[in-house]
Amino acid sequence: MDIKKLLRDNIKNLKPYSSARDEYTGQALVYLDANEIPYNQPYNRYPDPLQRDVKEKISVQKNVPAENIFLGNGSDEPIDLLIRAFCEPGIDNIVTINPTYGMYQVAADINNVQVTYISLNDDFQLVPSSLLEAVNKHTKIIFLCSPNNPTGNCLDMDSMVEVIDNFNGLVIVDEAYIDFAIEKSLLPQLSHFNNLVVLQTFSKAWGMAGIRLGMAFASTEIISVLNKIKYPYNINILTQQKALELFKFEENKESWVKTLVEERGKLAEQLKEFPFVVEVYHSDANFLLVKMHDAKGIYDYLIEQEIIVRDRSKVHLCESSLRITVGTEKENEILLNALEDLL
Repeated sequence: MDIKKLLRDNIKNLKPYSSARDEYTGQALVYLDANEIPYNQPYNRYPDPLQRDVKEKISVQKNVPAENIFLGNGSDEPIDLLIRAFCEPGIDNIVTINPTYGMYQVAADINNVQVTYISLNDDFQLVPSSLLEAVNKHTKIIFLCSPNNPTGNCLDMDSMVEVIDNFNGLVIVDEAYIDFAIEKSLLPQLSHFNNLVVLQTFSKAWGMAGIRLGMAFASTEIISVLNKIKYPYNINILTQQKALELFKFEENKESWVKTLVEERGKLAEQLKEFPFVVEVYHSDANFLLVKMHDAKGIYDYLIEQEIIVRDRSKVHLCESSLRITVGTEKENEILLNALEDLL
């Protein structure tokens, strides 16, 4: 696939902004090129616009070349940039699954791009033929979320590959929760498909939602487009420093994931014992989707107990369901004790 043929003409012809840190990247005795004041070091200096040190660490951890990595202000930034770069406003469209992560719709709306939704089946799995049948000549992007939010399950790997292999556009697979899943990431497939983009994040398993650091993995052609249109210094120096610190304590992340997966299993089994719980759906993420009798009433009751969950009752296929994040053992016990008081 020729990625350039998918690009909007104005993006194809865009001359990107060149910052002082783009033009000189080495070490020097004196920096007088970027109009920075010489005080309050190191925060007086602009951050590396391409986050090279952070990408090198990610490259080793993910076994993906640094040139195939884009870092964004959360995963929301590459979601927006990909739509902005490849979808002509008012003309092109996106196809995605239903239900799924709501930011795809928001980013599309901001960019005046239509979204077509294709329902998952009753097992929350995609039907590749239905998804591909919804594609037309103006479809530039397909968004898939696996593990999916809010359903929690991984999408079938063969089904996703079938979509990637048969779509003449970009397929973006959002793997924000992949660390909690037994199923494998699509990252090893990156070299086989130049139309594949994989999104991951530091917000979930790494416990760093507050630093806003998302990762996009793709072909060098796609990465170069994202670097071309992003804001020059999109990742601040504090975020880059914190990310580098994280890799020194990777064993903490592995321990957190192991504990949360165990707590997820225990919480699921305990929730099934309540008579007002209709079904606890299988989850590969750090949350559970739970179908209940009177979900709205239980949601309101939990708020009164200062326990906050997410009411997903109005979401397609998630009627009468609450989405419950897996907390610590103590937090989960507080939730379960509150629910027992309803009996």
